[in-house]
Amino acid sequence: MSDQMSLFFKQTIQERFEEFHKAHPEVYAYLLALCIELRGKGFKRYGIRSLWERVRWHFQVEKELGADFKLNDHFHSRYARKIVQNHPELDGFFELRELRAA
Repeated sequence: MSDQMSLFFKQTIQERFEEFHKAHPEVYAYLLALCIELRGKGFKRYGIRSLWERVRWHFQVEKELGADFKLNDHFHSRYARKIVQNHPELDGFFELRELRAA
């Protein structure tokens, strides 16, 4: 196993999420824009997983970053929490379950 891969597995999901978020703030911004758009259209609740797949399509296809632009499926619940934490007006928009992994 390479040193980089070994380091990857030594980090927690939260640590990997924070690194990704710092490197790609555009993902958070786009997710937030989608949430605000949905709220404006009258949606009281929505699934983060659906939005995550929309974000994946946006960056891979519409922005033409291709399949190499990876969105880790472990991160969507972290983004939901970050959005609600930073935007209390979206409290209750997502169903947030207890995190099982750090």
